[in-house]
Amino acid sequence: MVRARRAFSLAFCLAVAVLAGMLGAAVAFSDGLIGLDIVRVALLAINTAWLAWGVAVVVNGLLAVPRRSRAEVSDTPLPDDARTAVVVPICNENPVKTFSHVAAVAHSLDLHSAGRIFQIVILSDTTKDLVARQEEFCFARLHDDRAGGLDMFYRRRQENTGRKAGNIAEFIRHSGAFYKYFVVLDADSLMDASTLIEMLRRMEADPELGLLQSLPVIMHARSLFGRFIQFSAAYFAPVHARGLAELQGDDGLFWGHNAIIRTRAFAQSCGLPELSGKPPFGGHILSHDFVESALLVRNGWKVRLDPDLKASYEEGPDNVVDFARRDRRWCQGNLQHVRLLSAPGLKPWSRFFFVQGIMAYLASPIWVLFLVATLAAHLTADAPRYFSEAGLPVFPATENMDALTLFTGVLGLLIGPKLIVVLAGAVTGANRAFGGTVRVLASVLAEIACSSILAPIMMLYQVLSVMQVLLGTDGGWPSTDRDAGEVGPGEAWAAAWWICVTGCLTLVATWLLVPEIVGWIMLVAVPAILSPLLIRLTSMPAGGTLAARLGLLKTPDEIRASSIMLHQRAALSAWNAGPEPDAASTREETVPLAPSGQPVA
Repeated sequence: MVRARRAFSLAFCLAVAVLAGMLGAAVAFSDGLIGLDIVRVALLAINTAWLAWGVAVVVNGLLAVPRRSRAEVSDTPLPDDARTAVVVPICNENPVKTFSHVAAVAHSLDLHSAGRIFQIVILSDTTKDLVARQEEFCFARLHDDRAGGLDMFYRRRQENTGRKAGNIAEFIRHSGAFYKYFVVLDADSLMDASTLIEMLRRMEADPELGLLQSLPVIMHARSLFGRFIQFSAAYFAPVHARGLAELQGDDGLFWGHNAIIRTRAFAQSCGLPELSGKPPFGGHILSHDFVESALLVRNGWKVRLDPDLKASYEEGPDNVVDFARRDRRWCQGNLQHVRLLSAPGLKPWSRFFFVQGIMAYLASPIWVLFLVATLAAHLTADAPRYFSEAGLPVFPATENMDALTLFTGVLGLLIGPKLIVVLAGAVTGANRAFGGTVRVLASVLAEIACSSILAPIMMLYQVLSVMQVLLGTDGGWPSTDRDAGEVGPGEAWAAAWWICVTGCLTLVATWLLVPEIVGWIMLVAVPAILSPLLIRLTSMPAGGTLAARLGLLKTPDEIRASSIMLHQRAALSAWNAGPEPDAASTREETVPLAPSGQPVA
């Protein structure tokens, strides 16, 4: 069945690309054939196929049938030797915020008898001494507050070789022998004990399962931009994840966090090479999670995504600037996978995942090249000749209808799946958890409007990232500012002035050179011109508060917060009201280190 789904999905993408190419050719070739016309038709077909793939995933998700066998493992007993580490790699994070998340996870596990099997291990790669002292203070405070609870350990590396992947690899070498499994959480992750225990049961029930990925949803969004992402993750992502799970089967992906991994499988399979040459294409692999899942699959282990797992959370960016900053690292990491496409032994679907990841960032430059080729083609086109031969005039066929059909089709690929999800939610009753179909439809329309307006800005940020990588600029792995909020006017201008200038130049050049397509270009140019203002407005908490008061963009966890979210908020509030963490330098408590053991064979 998995192969059949893949074949039908790929055939659908090919068919849509051919149809788009035919319509594009009808428009482009109407005034004569030149080389640029062939180029822009090819670019259009490539990106249309990419959009069609997203539609295919959603359709598979809507048609997916729940698998009862996975629910049956809830009664599987947990043996004492199923010891599991909850690993939290951190690097220059806000210690108070990070340890409030750790406290919530630990508290949730303490409430379950099966929680005794878990231990929490903080793996610090922090390079700033002050932040490191704050981490030790917070850990010691948490350790004191939780006397008698599950075991917790903290370890800080002196050199952060290999970044996050290297941090986890060092933990596996030194402490992996103590743990049959380990769960990877980010500093902003939350997972309820019931979810952790259920994931452990599913691993125990299938000895061939090397990695089980949950679907984390966004929480704690404050701004309008953040709330749009949070709503999309809660409403659309489960359908997309079900479709992805149906298509990938046991050859799945690892997203880097909120997943449980069989330690022996990881130790045997996932040693990452350091690529030859200098960054951005050489050096340590940045997007290591895709590679690690491909290596597990290559070694015969199952890698699976189970979207039915609940109470798995993460935090998202609250503004465009912070989103683009994270996206820059992911762009470099995904483009780095070009060098891994020919790696020996990988399964075809793993290579396809690499292509998808690469295409996720090449799509934006392809759209820009398509626009440039369209402008150039109109500029260099010959004037129509109505009397090419003796006799009656021959008028060229109108291209307006084909152009309108093509535009409508592309728009349908973009927003059609979202509207179909709303309709499906109305039929199945899933919309009730989000406040009902009327509120869901209003929220979805607002999300479509916002994402459409911001799309040119995000596209240009991705184009810049791709250009930087291709020109050899290493973006590195900057620390994530998980508390980034409102963007001031000066910061917005500094981050987007070049987008504003690009939009102005594009609009003026089109007006002067090819005025007949100004209306189309304005769809891209106007948001670019207004980019500093849009970045500023969408980052303001007031916009998010207003949306909430209007009942828009609400998620089930916002309407009724889960217990682990409430405990994290309470812990953060209490810790913010407590003594300053920089007092750590005066404390004399011994901070427990992670256990050391022989590497797993």
